[in-house]
Amino acid sequence: MKLWQKDFTLDKTIENFTVGKDRELDLFLAKFDIQGSLAHIEMLQSIGLLEKEELQLLQIELKNIYQEIENGNFQIEEGMEDVHSQIEWMLTKKLGNVGKKIHSGRSRNDQVLVDLRLFFREEIQSISELVNTLFEKLQAVSDQHKDVLMPGYTHTQIAMVSSFGLWFGAFAESLADDLQLLLSAHKINNQNPLGSAAGYGSSFPLNRTLTTQLLGFDDLNYNVVHAQMGRGKTELTLSFAMASIANTLGKLATDICLFSNQNYNFLNLPKEFTTGSSIMPHKKNPDVFELIRAKSNQIQNLPQQIMGIFNNLITGYHRDFQLLKETVFPAIENLKDCLTVTTLALEKIEVRTDILEEKKYEYLYSVEEVNRLVLEGTPFRDAYKIVGMQIENGNFTFDKNIQHTHEGSLGNLCNDKIKLKMNRIIEEFDFEKIESQISKLLS
Repeated sequence: MKLWQKDFTLDKTIENFTVGKDRELDLFLAKFDIQGSLAHIEMLQSIGLLEKEELQLLQIELKNIYQEIENGNFQIEEGMEDVHSQIEWMLTKKLGNVGKKIHSGRSRNDQVLVDLRLFFREEIQSISELVNTLFEKLQAVSDQHKDVLMPGYTHTQIAMVSSFGLWFGAFAESLADDLQLLLSAHKINNQNPLGSAAGYGSSFPLNRTLTTQLLGFDDLNYNVVHAQMGRGKTELTLSFAMASIANTLGKLATDICLFSNQNYNFLNLPKEFTTGSSIMPHKKNPDVFELIRAKSNQIQNLPQQIMGIFNNLITGYHRDFQLLKETVFPAIENLKDCLTVTTLALEKIEVRTDILEEKKYEYLYSVEEVNRLVLEGTPFRDAYKIVGMQIENGNFTFDKNIQHTHEGSLGNLCNDKIKLKMNRIIEEFDFEKIESQISKLLS
């Protein structure tokens, strides 16, 4: 069934080409199509386009289909173009003419826009929860190892004294920034495009404010042309936030691959998180983190892929948008997998506690010695030259008892402050309000 079907049969090759992967990918949108339809029909009844009895019949049947979806029994049958066609056909088959009334005042264009906004909203919630779980794990290992020193690097050369507490904690705060960007994507996504129809509104007296409230959106996309312009741009905004998270994950994975190398030997990966070689019995390969690194790189390329699909399109709907699902949906799953596996792996990573006992790291303390001289009254540039000459002449001496007290330094990680920052961001998502509104719609 095609919602646009007329009195001719489409060439089968053309039909398969245009439908593409929609039947497969639209299964992700099925329950959200029901949610959008429940809000839409309640609005239709409020403006007199449905009788109360018709509304009740449609609500009952839509909720029955929703239960099928939740139970994993829903399918988009062969011959159906997409999830919208399947659900409308099921309603019409069960309710006759009443089922045919559900599409009044909307187009598949704004229907899929709503489905995607609701889908992305739920996925943003899942991603934010996984990010927070990893954040908490990173903060925990940061606190646990706050006094375990390690080298810090610039230009891939040993630079200054760092600590595992500082290193783990850096990735935690990076995730807080990433979540701030995800919050921005959420606020842009959480606006209601329903009622924009094909992008130019409707002559029906639609109550778009009502559907906004029913679906738990924060606000409307008021301008109907702008609502349609959101297709692609919404995905792009989300992809930038996903890429930011992936950047943090990729850098952490890269460090772990390097630091677990025998030449560094800063940390040990648990055996169950490594793989072996087919010919080298001693090998413990960090495949998990190598895959996280590679998947993170793929996700960081997502914005470019999205722009490559829709950047040169004029205002209005185009079938090009269909390919966005094929690009974005798998990337979301990959990101969630990477977050889950990273958190799991951090549970059992072991850090080495005596790294700085090795002689090759003694120059890490050169800055500390410069600072000590400055505190005793030597001008900084003179102190720098004194220590530099000591190093050149091979008579550099140093004190391993370092004192860092300022905010965010070795001796003052400020993990509690970073936690407060993260909590403020999480509160702004206000997922509880959304869940409450959707629960009312489905009850």
